[in-house]
Amino acid sequence: MKTNYILAISGNDIFSGGGLYADLATYTTNHLHGFVAVTCLTAMTENGFEVFATDNTVFGHQLKSLKDVDFAGIKLGLLPNVDVAEQALDFVKAHAGIPVVLDPVLVCKESHDVEVSALREELLKFFPYATIITPNLVEAELLSQKTIKSLEDMKAVAKELHELGAKNVVIKGGNRLSKELALDVFYDGQDFKVLESPVSSKNNVGAGCTFASSIASQLVLGKTPLEAVEISKDFVYQAILHSDQYGVKQNYEN
Repeated sequence: MKTNYILAISGNDIFSGGGLYADLATYTTNHLHGFVAVTCLTAMTENGFEVFATDNTVFGHQLKSLKDVDFAGIKLGLLPNVDVAEQALDFVKAHAGIPVVLDPVLVCKESHDVEVSALREELLKFFPYATIITPNLVEAELLSQKTIKSLEDMKAVAKELHELGAKNVVIKGGNRLSKELALDVFYDGQDFKVLESPVSSKNNVGAGCTFASSIASQLVLGKTPLEAVEISKDFVYQAILHSDQYGVKQNYEN
C-alpha cells in the first residue's frame, strides 16, 4: 500500500525561508508526512553567508535511521560536498521506483571552482535516478557549462541536460530574462513547454526549494511530471503573492 511519507534531503536555512523549512511546509500543505535528513547548517559570519556540512558520519547515521521507512517520494536539495552527495546517491539508488526530484543547488558555491567541479560531477550521477531536475539559470549553466542568455538558450541547455541522463528537466528562469515575467522551460525529451507567471516583488525567499518540494509532492499524489510542474509553478506564485514582507538584514556583528 502506498504511503504518504516523503523525504527531504536538504539543508537548514538559518533564516527559515528555504531549505528543509520550505520542504516541510510544502509537504504539510499537500497533506503529506514529511521526513528530513539534514545535509548542512547555515549561518551569517564575518565571511558572509556560510554553509557548514553535516559531519559525514552523522549524515550516514541519519540515512541509516530512515532506511526502512516506506517513502513514496524523495526531494534532494543542497548537497554541500561530495561525501554527503555520495551517501545521498546510495540512498536514492536503494529506493528505486519512487519519484525523485533533484534541485541541484550550486549557486552558494559558484565562486569555488574546484568544489563546484567536483559537485557537478557528483550531481550528474543523480540524473538517471531522478524523475525531474530543477536547476535555476546559474545552476543550469554550471551543469551544462554553457551560457544562457535567451529562451532559446534555455531550451538548448534543457535538451543537453536531458542528454546527460535527466528524464525530465525544468530550468527556472526567474526574472533574469524578463523583468515582467518569470519564465521556466520544461523538457521531457520530446516536447518543450514554456511556463510563465508575473514577477512579484514580494518575499521570494525559498521559492526554488518550495517549487522542487511541491513538484515532489504532486508526483507522490499521482500527477505527471508536466502536471506537477504546472501546479507547482502556480503554487509558488500564489505563495509569493500572499506572503508578508518579512525580511532579515543579513549582516554579522560580534
